[in-house]
Amino acid sequence: MQTPNTLTDQLSIQIDQLLQRLAAAEEGCAQLHQLNQALAQERDGLVQRLNEARERVDALLTRLPELHNVLEGK
Repeated sequence: MQTPNTLTDQLSIQIDQLLQRLAAAEEGCAQLHQLNQALAQERDGLVQRLNEARERVDALLTRLPELHNVLEGK
């Protein structure tokens, strides 16, 4: 049978280990949150660039018949 001091020491060690795991998990969570924010900003920038490119392509497509007529001499 374990003595009260031995049990208390074991519980203290386990609590310390759990606190270390909690700290590591919280740090990992914070890092993932920062990464998520950075990726969201990157995504927003890419979506903006895509929309700008789409607008340029749409503008070129609307001019295509006009350019075709110019090239044919009409």
